[in-house]
Amino acid sequence: MTTLLDKQPLFIHLSSLTTSRGLYEHAAYDQVRKDHGYCVDDVARAFVLLCHQANKDLEMESLQHVYLDFLLDAISSDGKCHNRMNVDGHWTDAANVEDCWGRAIWGLGVGAVYGADRTMRARSLEGFHALTKNLSSNRMSLVFAALGAGEVLLMNPTEEGAREVLLAVQGLLIPCEIGSGWIWPEPRLRYSNGSVVEAAILGGWALRDMKLMQDGIHMLRFLVEVETRNGHFSLTPPQGRGPMDREAAFDQQPLEVAALADAFARAWEFTGNPRWPHEVKRAWDWFLGSNDLGVRMFDPLTGGGYDGLTANGPNLNQGAESTISMLSTAQRAMELQAFFEVA
Repeated sequence: MTTLLDKQPLFIHLSSLTTSRGLYEHAAYDQVRKDHGYCVDDVARAFVLLCHQANKDLEMESLQHVYLDFLLDAISSDGKCHNRMNVDGHWTDAANVEDCWGRAIWGLGVGAVYGADRTMRARSLEGFHALTKNLSSNRMSLVFAALGAGEVLLMNPTEEGAREVLLAVQGLLIPCEIGSGWIWPEPRLRYSNGSVVEAAILGGWALRDMKLMQDGIHMLRFLVEVETRNGHFSLTPPQGRGPMDREAAFDQQPLEVAALADAFARAWEFTGNPRWPHEVKRAWDWFLGSNDLGVRMFDPLTGGGYDGLTANGPNLNQGAESTISMLSTAQRAMELQAFFEVA
């Protein structure tokens, strides 16, 4: 598939962005920008990545512990979540129940199930319980939280905090047709769209709500159709995409590819439809150059992901979000590599 997958994804750049305190958010090219500090959004993604990583070495295990400590420290006494920490280790924002809250629940839920050892799983579950004492009213915050809550509820059907999160998001994931074939819960695609689909599939499975799960599969087919152009993925840009916006648009974010790959892997897990592993491969191919400009979107020597696909080419900065997105997509492709070899 590519030399990056011959052995395993390279975590060199992710490691270079990480200190004993956390994961720096931004980089100028491959150099850390310490002035921007750390954020829960990226640390939660990195923790999920390493919880799913097979054959971790000692350095990866060390990173995983750093990320868990950071997530737990972000939880306030009232069960809300900080997001931003400065270079000196001080939280600079008020604790809230917005996207960082949802992503922290996602990370800790995955850690509670897939953490490296019993202690990590127990600490993750404790943090998960603390955060799920609150509920957000924000759709995307609940979508991210559902990705952790679904894992926890599948592990233990008596986990009421996990069930409450999934019930809260359940009614927000109902697709509605707007115009001709626009099958989505909102009139425009926004960001991390694959996460919306994955939340529906996983949440439907965990709640035994087969209609929600099937709605998720229908939305995934719709999303593939809308985000495919000339055989490759042409992603929804940060400004969103509506029913009339079918041409290529920029700046496309690697996060969108990673969310798609996660949704495809989840659809494969729960349906066994061979279409979905092939879509995972198409997601990885986007990083290899099967995109609107035909350019590679990562540094194969370090494992640093480029920050976005602009109209003029890659944004060569290699921040945490884009690096994790690339590594996560490569990880999904590796998990299904045996399928490609026999398919």
